Amino acid sequence: MDIHSDVLRKLKNRREGHSLEQAFYIDPDYYKLDLETIWYRDWLFIGHDCEIPKSGNYFTVQVGDYPVVVTRDRTGTVRALHNSCRHRGSRVCTQHKGSSAKLVCPYHQWTYELDGSLLFARHMAEDFDKTQHGLKQIHCQTVGGYIFICLADEAPDFAPFRNLVDPYLARHRLGETKVAFESTIIEKGNWKLVWENNRECYHCAANHPELCRTYPEAPSATGVQGAKDDPVIAEHWAKCEAAGLPSEFKISPTGQFRAARMPLIQDAESYTMSGARAVQRPLSSDVLESHIGTLLLFHYPTTWNHVLADHAITFRVLPLGPELTQVTTKWLVNKDAVEGVDYRLDELTHVWTETNDQDRRIVEENAFGIRSPAYQPGPYSPEDEGGVMQFVEWYTNFMVERLDGAKKPLSRVA
Repeated sequence: MDIHSDVLRKLKNRREGHSLEQAFYIDPDYYKLDLETIWYRDWLFIGHDCEIPKSGNYFTVQVGDYPVVVTRDRTGTVRALHNSCRHRGSRVCTQHKGSSAKLVCPYHQWTYELDGSLLFARHMAEDFDKTQHGLKQIHCQTVGGYIFICLADEAPDFAPFRNLVDPYLARHRLGETKVAFESTIIEKGNWKLVWENNRECYHCAANHPELCRTYPEAPSATGVQGAKDDPVIAEHWAKCEAAGLPSEFKISPTGQFRAARMPLIQDAESYTMSGARAVQRPLSSDVLESHIGTLLLFHYPTTWNHVLADHAITFRVLPLGPELTQVTTKWLVNKDAVEGVDYRLDELTHVWTETNDQDRRIVEENAFGIRSPAYQPGPYSPEDEGGVMQFVEWYTNFMVERLDGAKKPLSRVA
């Protein structure tokens, strides 16, 4: 049986409300199919506008087999390019980030404009056509300070995501912030395990003492059901909406992306050990209200986010192998905030630095146990793991639809 048929059979026969079979978490061929079916065909969060504020700024990233460079060209347009020279394929930009008037391949000095067009290639034949040898373009869209790319020849419509999240993000003006700190960790587990762990707080009390000082463990805050029936959340939504901050839970028909503004516990305003703001200067001058909680923004398969009044924390997930996942966290603050004056870096980053490391250990222990020949899919808690169930259902339906063309409706937990 070929891999496509094997995956389809197992997904179509999957026992609802249970975790996936072992191969989905450890098998190299299943992982390759994930890349081809999801990661190489859909929109992926890749970075922020504020990371490339000026023409000539760039950063690089690796998505599976694809090296990518994201630039801001001379017109101010954000572009994504395949970071592979059109001469003999060498990487053009080798640093994680930088600034350059031109993109010059270090191998033979082929020189490209910031929009990818080829400017100079020495000692080529007389009939060589520079216009046919620019760096290949990648679909690129920005919304609310976020940069998304799509590696497919034809990208899915970006408008549904833009239309849902833009009203939530607009007043936070994340495109005008700066990255105060960036952290990348490698988790020895499949990318789906990273997401499953993220999608529930069933594990929080026993594993996240720092986070639990400010973030509610209630499934209605973490999952995809029950929020509108929670009086604390409903009151919070009403208060924020009255202040002109879109807050109510909204989710796409496919379940791939969603947004909602959730209250923090007690009188907390930020993710700190005291609950007080980590940054004294507001993230945006357009949001001066207090106690607005956290804007939770999700887009499978690459990002979850917390946007608060004083700062934002963004997370990017990228697969490195069947049992290896990169998680990059960035703390965004007001572009004029001064470290040591408006914030202390240790206070700003402590809660999520600890939480990320705790989650890394959890994922790795989870992956370790799944490798056992004795492993079999186990039941999720309907009360506490609705978010995990929704993620696995999204993955199942997404894969099935793309692998066999079926237009199966999403049986999302509601």
